[in-house]
Amino acid sequence: MEKYEYETKKPNIVFYISAPLVLLFLIWGALGPGSLAEVSETALAFTLDTFGWFYMLTTAIFIAFVLFLALSPFGKLKLGKPDEKPEYKFITWLGMLFSAGIGVGFVFWGVAEPVLYFSDPHPDYIGASEGVRAAAGLRYGVFHWALHPWAIFSLVALTLAYVQFRKDQPALISSAFQPILGDRAHGPLGKGIDVLAVLATSTGVATTFGLSALQITGGLSYLIDWIPNTPATQLSIIAIVTVLFMFSAATGINKGIKILSTLNITIAAILLLFVIITGPTLFIAQNFVTTVGGYITNVTQMSLDLNPFGDGEWLGNNTIFFWAWHISWAPFMGIFIARISRGRSIREFVAGVLIVPSLLAALWFTAFGGTALDMILGGNDQIGGLVQNDVEVALFAMLENLPLSTFMSILAVLLIVVFFITSADSASYVLGAMTSAGSLAPKLSIKVIWGLLIAGTASVLLVSGGLEGLQTASIVAALPFAIIMLVMIFSLLLMMGKDLKADRLHTSKRERKKVKEEVYGGMKENIYDDFKDEAYDEIKDDVYEQMKDEAYDDFKDQAYTEIKKDVYEKVKDEVYDDIKKEVYDEFKEKIYDDLRDDIGDQLNGDLEADKKDESDQDHQKDKK
Repeated sequence: MEKYEYETKKPNIVFYISAPLVLLFLIWGALGPGSLAEVSETALAFTLDTFGWFYMLTTAIFIAFVLFLALSPFGKLKLGKPDEKPEYKFITWLGMLFSAGIGVGFVFWGVAEPVLYFSDPHPDYIGASEGVRAAAGLRYGVFHWALHPWAIFSLVALTLAYVQFRKDQPALISSAFQPILGDRAHGPLGKGIDVLAVLATSTGVATTFGLSALQITGGLSYLIDWIPNTPATQLSIIAIVTVLFMFSAATGINKGIKILSTLNITIAAILLLFVIITGPTLFIAQNFVTTVGGYITNVTQMSLDLNPFGDGEWLGNNTIFFWAWHISWAPFMGIFIARISRGRSIREFVAGVLIVPSLLAALWFTAFGGTALDMILGGNDQIGGLVQNDVEVALFAMLENLPLSTFMSILAVLLIVVFFITSADSASYVLGAMTSAGSLAPKLSIKVIWGLLIAGTASVLLVSGGLEGLQTASIVAALPFAIIMLVMIFSLLLMMGKDLKADRLHTSKRERKKVKEEVYGGMKENIYDDFKDEAYDEIKDDVYEQMKDEAYDDFKDQAYTEIKKDVYEKVKDEVYDDIKKEVYDEFKEKIYDDLRDDIGDQLNGDLEADKKDESDQDHQKDKK
């Protein structure tokens, strides 16, 4: 796992605009819940009648675009620098994806949706047999939680991860529009985009808060008789979870969210395996294969079905609500998924964020929903009635008919609570980043403020309209952000097109260099040998004539010296004897003559001395 450092920044103008707006909405709901409900109903009707087709079409476009990115050459591009590695292990990454908030939807709707669509089917299946309605209910449950929501999240997450980790831009929705807006992306226009994203996110997150509170309250009231399923209990649950979330937020994303995410995925896996093993295992396996096949076969028709000849009420309450809810979640999920996906390629990212969760969604809904439908088809009318009246107790009504029901229901409540805490933590983190100039390490105080505002928004929505109030807020708030997401597609294509071209040029140069080195290395020795032979023959003839005289002179001098030395050694004795004899004869005669002369001179001197002595003696005698 790679560790990256992120800068903490102060809140900017986006915070000081969006936070007061959310606070004003909260005050409105607290002081005039009836007025808020009336305005919401009017806005909902207008949005569905006028823009229902827009939601259906845009979500289909999002799926096509994300799949295109994965299958095209763009899939090789990395969400980060070319040498960066993923920040989290794959299983931890998947756990954080679910714990970011979408896991709440799985737990809340896993039993409820298939059962609701069995009792209140899509207009195309009204009057059909129970088996057909049950299969359609499972298929539409998977339809609302498989490719479409994850494609919505993927688009925003891909864009934000790309601009953050490859372009070094802040973690803001407006950063994605720099290729189109230029420097204006950091001006008032960009700030306006960020404010819209914050408002859409706060609404979507508040919807999740409300659903979690509904289901926790429903489960506790179902298990414990003296706990009432009332708005007061729901508000108490929100308050308790908000306090718990603050402890998680204080530890940071690498501790609080990561630890709770691992706990979430573990509990969810235990619960899923328990239902598969203790429930109708063969029935679940058959339905999984059938549902996936029916989904693949009918996904195009289901994606573009607006029922123009009907009143569209079913689509508005179900499909369009889910699309709008997911779109309102997109800024939150996008920033959070981008934050934990650094270092992964686009193809790997799409496989992890689109394909794997879609398969898990199909497995989850066929396991939980299929088990409940099997009970209903087997004669259990209680589950169907409970889901119709109190959708939040659907999971617990199903678990009651399985072994270890009390223990598993408590485990389910724990799972929802942990999901709730991680959703609050993740949401406050993302909203803090969006209102702190894109800092991926927002201040704790800003995260706490957003946690309180979202908890308050969920509370007033529950008081003013319950589940319908939550649905209405999501559908209306998501509309402007859906338009922003469409423009985001063109911006992302512009960025990736330039980078892919640059990568190809870089890769081409690198490959040419590599081939050149390989070819040069392999051919160098062969070329050298061939050239050496040819050059040797040519050079030999040219150089031979030039070197011959020089070589002869050098050789002559060298040979003369060597020969002279050899000859000297051989003739030295003979020459010495000859010279000695000649010199001796000449020297002998000369020495003889010189000796004779010397002896003659010496003899003459002695004779004269004798004569003188005799003369002196005679003279003495005469004197006497």
